Order: sequence, then structure tokens, then C-alpha cells
Amino acid sequence: MYATAHQRLCVTILIRSAVSHELSLSLSLSLSLSVLCVFLSLTLCVLLSLSLSLCLSHSHSLSVCVCLSLCVCVSLSHSVCVLLSLSLSLCLSLSLSLSLCSPACHPRHKAAVVKMDEASLTVNNELDAEMVVSWLSDHCYQCVYQPLGVVPAGPGPGLPSSVDFTVGTQHGITLQLNSSLELFSCLLPRVHYHFWEHGNYSLWVKNLNDSSVVNCSMITDTETVNSYLREYIHSTHSTHSTHSLTHSLTHSLTHSLTHSLTHSLTHSLTHDLGFPCRTVETATDTILPGPATPSRRLRSLDTFRGLSLVIMVFVNYGGGRYWFFRHESWNGLTVADLVFPWFVFIMGTSISLSVSSALRCGLSRFSLFTKAVWRSVQLFLIGLLIINPNYCQGPLSWDSLRIPGVLQRLAFSYLVVVSLDLCVDAWWYSAREFLLYWPAWLCVVVLETVWLCLTFLLPVPDCPSGYLGPGGIGDMGQYPNCTGGAAGYVDRWLLGENHIYQTPSSRVIYKSHLPFDPEGVLGSINSVLMAFLGLQAGKILLHYKDQHSSIMARFLIWSLVLGIISAVLTKCSLNEGFIPINKNLWSLSYVTTLACFALLLLVLIYYTVDVKRWWSGAPFYYPGMNSILVYVGHEVLEEYFPFRWRMADSQSHAEHLTQNLLATSCWVLISFLLHRKNIFWKI
Repeated sequence: MYATAHQRLCVTILIRSAVSHELSLSLSLSLSLSVLCVFLSLTLCVLLSLSLSLCLSHSHSLSVCVCLSLCVCVSLSHSVCVLLSLSLSLCLSLSLSLSLCSPACHPRHKAAVVKMDEASLTVNNELDAEMVVSWLSDHCYQCVYQPLGVVPAGPGPGLPSSVDFTVGTQHGITLQLNSSLELFSCLLPRVHYHFWEHGNYSLWVKNLNDSSVVNCSMITDTETVNSYLREYIHSTHSTHSTHSLTHSLTHSLTHSLTHSLTHSLTHSLTHDLGFPCRTVETATDTILPGPATPSRRLRSLDTFRGLSLVIMVFVNYGGGRYWFFRHESWNGLTVADLVFPWFVFIMGTSISLSVSSALRCGLSRFSLFTKAVWRSVQLFLIGLLIINPNYCQGPLSWDSLRIPGVLQRLAFSYLVVVSLDLCVDAWWYSAREFLLYWPAWLCVVVLETVWLCLTFLLPVPDCPSGYLGPGGIGDMGQYPNCTGGAAGYVDRWLLGENHIYQTPSSRVIYKSHLPFDPEGVLGSINSVLMAFLGLQAGKILLHYKDQHSSIMARFLIWSLVLGIISAVLTKCSLNEGFIPINKNLWSLSYVTTLACFALLLLVLIYYTVDVKRWWSGAPFYYPGMNSILVYVGHEVLEEYFPFRWRMADSQSHAEHLTQNLLATSCWVLISFLLHRKNIFWKI
């Protein structure tokens, strides 16, 4: 009997040892893949999106990009890569398929004389009259043609005079040809063409046998490969090398971690990577104090915040220098315009949960308000420092100190929304998230009324009332000094021209010369609205706790209502609406549209992370837990290695894209390591 029991005990120990060894091996491999595959998955999904969006039609490029990215990542057998590739492929494919898809017959040839997003155009004039060439971007609404250059008359019949020009390739261009002779001026047509980066083109202007007929023809001089596709092909070799390096490093790390860190890895992965059997705590923001007692944590909020932050870091680092990863010049949206409002929105959601938790722990409303004031002051001061970096080069210059900024706007919105939340007593009504907080809603309505009155009724010198345009060459050049209308005027009057942003995005296309700050005073009112809508999302989470269907239904209803408001304000158009979508102005339609998108995205993340627990939120969860540190760190260390280095070809999108992806991945890795060490920066 004793021998049998002893044998059973030995067998049990051996089985447990084997199971523990296999579990440690698999967990170690999972960690290695989690860290090493972040950059690989980012690169693969970007390259797939770039190539397929250009080669396929509008209706199929998005689905094929998602499917191929999913196939690649499933082969790596890791949920982090699957979700990361899916999210980035959606953004990239949607932007690229809408803007860059065109017939595959546009050959291009790289010219040494042109820079990034430029092409070489040679205009050949066979007319016996001088010709003036002007251009207009398709992206410039109601703009004046800009002079490109003058082409002299041909020296003789059939002998052209030629002049080389550099043209932009980000958007389509219309060329207008004017002759010094009235006869030819009325005969010269306008030529519309979308040039491709680093291409060589020739425009021939000929007078045929009939002197009353002028022929214009655009010719591609050299059959070359599309630059996006070319960069994809050139990057294929590096992708294969990266995969081989990942495999070898994974193998070595697996063995080392298995033997030395089995226990710590088991504990870390179970809690950090978020297996479905985990227990979680109440979601809090890094600005507000956390709850004293642990309860269930909504990882979807940190994941949402982290996703917004990661895209924000990638965009701020340059986004590969692609135009759709830069802020829109005036009306409209790009990927870069999405993330800041989403961050403000989720800040409002976290405020709701944090304040509720703090009140349940016995803290007074006055103490919470004083802490909110102090934290807002800290955020504002930190924002002043990071957007005025010349303090590292000597005394801070007060003459050119920029006052508005991202953290400054966050500080203002945070303080106002916390104040609104703390000033409302917990009365209970049936329409909970609205009637319960009607005094706060009333304050928000008053703020929006103030914004509308100032925007549309405030007299601005030399500008029409209610002007929302970019100034410069927009609106046929009638209001060159009216950039932003009342919003720009209030900033220049209140803060001074030297204390606001000097190079706004409207300079790129609309050639505006006045300073204009996209984080200005009037726009801060609408950022309060964005944070307040996030606060209401938090109230829904509180009032319908653990009622997943009710929460998601409410989110979808709010999203639908905000979407309808946006459709009415914009008339479903880019420039013709009552209030166009405009990030520079933080217009009302911009807020309602981005809040609509935010609620839809939050429903998706909430369902996959907290309801079904198909996804732990990694890797976005980690930056979301250390958002202030990641944002401040990426701004302060932007110019230092490994976030930036000297490139062999600074005019290559591929090199910029690689650098920006690596820099963003570094911050994801840093936030992961800080999370493992329980290091969080809270103010």
C-alpha cells in the first residue's frame, strides 16, 4: 500500500513538473513574441495597406488588406499582432484607398532633382508667343491660381522652348495656360492631372496646322514603378531579415527565460497580458487618484486611451511623411485629426469613474476640486515647457512663448468637466444619464451658445461675420488676413500674435501668412463639450454596471444622435455645410463627428475586451496606463536616438516610415516594461 501511494505521488509530481515546464515554455514564447512582433506587425500591415490600396479597386482594397494582415498575423499565432494589424490596416487602407487608388497605368521615374512628394514637369512651348503657367490644387477650395512660371515662345516653327518645373504630388493639380497673345489665350485649355512622386513628365503645347487649334498633351517620359509599390518591394528584403532575426531571438530568449524567469513570467503574463480568467480593477485616469478599494477594472478604457496615444505618437513623429498622416490643411479629416479628440473623450469617461470612486471612498467634493485645480495647473505648466523647448538653449524667451497647446487644452477641459461633475448632486431620475445631470448639461449648452455667438456674430476687422475660412488664397483671395475668422481674431487679440502657433497647417495649401493656433481659446470651449460627452459615456457605465447590452445600446444610440447632428451641420459635404468639419477651429461638427466615431470604437473595444474577453487590450493597454509619461516623453526625447537618427535618404517615405514605426514601437515597449515594474506617472 505504501509503495503504491509513493509511486502515485512520484507520478503526480512528475506530471505537474512536466506541465509546469510546458506552461513556462509557452508563456516565455508568448512574451517574446509580444515584444518582438510589435514592430514586425506594424510594418507588415502598413506595407500591405500601401501596396494593395494602390493596386486594387476602392471596393476591395480594404477587405483584402484586412484579410492578408490577418493571415500573416495568424501565422505568428499571437493575438496582439492580429488586433494591431487589423486596427492599423483599417485606418491605412481606408485613407489610402480613398486618396491614392488610381489606374495602374501611371508609371513613375525617380528624378534626382525633386524632393519628397514632388515630381518634375517639363513644359514645351511650340507657340510663337510667351506662355504663363499657373496651377491649382484639387484640395484647395475656391482658391486663386498660383503662378508656376513663364515659358518663352518657341524659337521657330516646330522648335519648342522648354522650362522645367517642380510640382506637388499629394493631390491632383489643374494647370492653367495663359498666352501673351489674346488669340492663344482664349484657345489654351486647362490641364488636370495627378502627378506621382519622383515622376518625370512633359507637357507639350503645339499649334497644329490650323492656327486656331492648340493641342496640349501630357506625356510620361519614363515607364517606372509606382513609388509606394517600389518602397514595398525594396522593404520586402528587410521584412524577411526582420522575420529571421525575430525567429532567432525568440528561440534564444525562450531558453533563457524558461530557465531563469519561469515563476516571474507566469505571474507577469497572467496579470499583464490579461488572460480571460483574470480579475480586474476599476478604471481610473492617470490624472485623478485611484480608488482605495479594488474592484473590477475596465481594460477597454485604458486600451482606447492607449490606441489613441499610440496613433498620436506615430503621427507626431511624422507618420512616414505621408499626407494622410498629417493634419488636414483646413476642412476635412485625416488620420492625424482623429486621435486628440478621442483622447479628450476618454479623459472625460475616466473622470466620471474616478470621481464616483473617490466619493464612495469618503473624499469630499471640495478636496477633489482642489486636487483637480492643482493637477490642471501642473498639466498646463508641463505643456508650456514641452512646446517651448528653447529653455534647453538658454533663458526662456517670453517674447515668443507659445501659450496654447495640447496639454494646456487638456488641463482646461479637465478642470471644467471635473467642476461640472462635482457640482451636481446625485439625484435619481428615469432618464439617468441626461436628467440626472441637467445642471451640467445646462452649463454646456450655455458654453456652446457663447461659442456660436462669438464665432458667427463677433465683428472681425476686414472680415465678413461668421467667416470660417482659411484666408490666404482661399475664397478667391478676398479675405487673405481672415484666417480662422473670430477664432483667430480672439487669439491674436487676447494672447498676441507672438504667443500662438506660427506655422498653421493652412499655410501648406492656402498660403495663409497669419499665425493661427489650433489649440486656441474658442476651440477650447468645444473641447469641453468633447470631454463632457465622454463623461456621459462614463455615467452610462456607472448606471448600467455589468448590463453589457444596455451599455452598448446606449452607446450606439448616442452615436446615432451625434451622427445625425453632424450630418445636419455639414449637409453631408466637405465645404458646403453650415459648420464644416474643421480640426483647426475645433468646430461643433468636428466634435459631434469625432464623438460619434469614439462611441462606435468604444463599443467595439468594450465588447471584445471586457464583455467577451477575446482580447486583453495589449499592446495598447500599456501606453494607456502611462499616458502622461508616454506623451511627455515622446515630445521631449523626439530628437534623440533611438527615436530619430540620420537617414541615408531623407527624401524616402520608406525610411521615414521605418524610423517612425520603430520610435512608436519603442514607446510601446517602454510602457510595457514600466507596467511590469508597476511604475506609473500620476500627477
